[in-house]
Amino acid sequence: MKMALIVDVFPARSDNFGYLVHDQASGRTAAIDAPEAAAIRNALTHRGWTLTDIFITHHHIDHVEAIAELKAAFGARVVGPRDEADKIEGLDELVGDGDTIELGDTSFAVMATPGHTLGHVVFYNAEGGHLFSADALFSLGVGRMFEGTPGPMWEGVKRLRALPDDTLVYCGHEYTESNARFALSIDPDNAVLQKRADEVKALRLAGRATIPFTLGEDKRANPFMRADAPELARHYGLEGADPAEVFAAIRKGKDNF
Repeated sequence: MKMALIVDVFPARSDNFGYLVHDQASGRTAAIDAPEAAAIRNALTHRGWTLTDIFITHHHIDHVEAIAELKAAFGARVVGPRDEADKIEGLDELVGDGDTIELGDTSFAVMATPGHTLGHVVFYNAEGGHLFSADALFSLGVGRMFEGTPGPMWEGVKRLRALPDDTLVYCGHEYTESNARFALSIDPDNAVLQKRADEVKALRLAGRATIPFTLGEDKRANPFMRADAPELARHYGLEGADPAEVFAAIRKGKDNF
């Protein structure tokens, strides 16, 4: 029987999530992004694991700040997006869309998700059903479109939407409660969204995280995943428009919410 991948989730910085992924067969452990050295070190100590790898999704400081310290301390291999190699110091291996990275017996597919940043990638472990989406996809939201344009960002979201419903998504930030408020303002009659918003409120009141979340539920509740739904086009007076145009309107709406 194949040994499983263990995912450890912990808070970092003010509202980031930190992740350690541990391949039981080999004992190798990767950090998904490097938001904060102390938080990652504490998680490693708590689990009794040693950091061997760091997988980077994009160049923003709250995802790369701890690379140098962790690399110096553990000699970890650092893998990151080829298209942002000029913006990230300390990368040992460059990857892009369609590549696969191995962590012991565990494989991760690299998928390009441009928009939040132009070279943003996500890591998808198909066998275990784990998607590490960083800031390309949040629970009930997506990242701000800092560098990209709506068309390619919508195409990236559609690629993630095509993954299996039972995929567990681990995103970069705890933004779900504010995302739910915005989503309800533009999609108020969505019963799946209403239920998710209630669950999120209860989780946050209890001091608990809202991730991981299941992709299938998010496909039905997240307005950014539903930019091709007629009711959202209607909300923005864009009936018959290209879904990328509706996606842009939703993103602008969230920016100004």
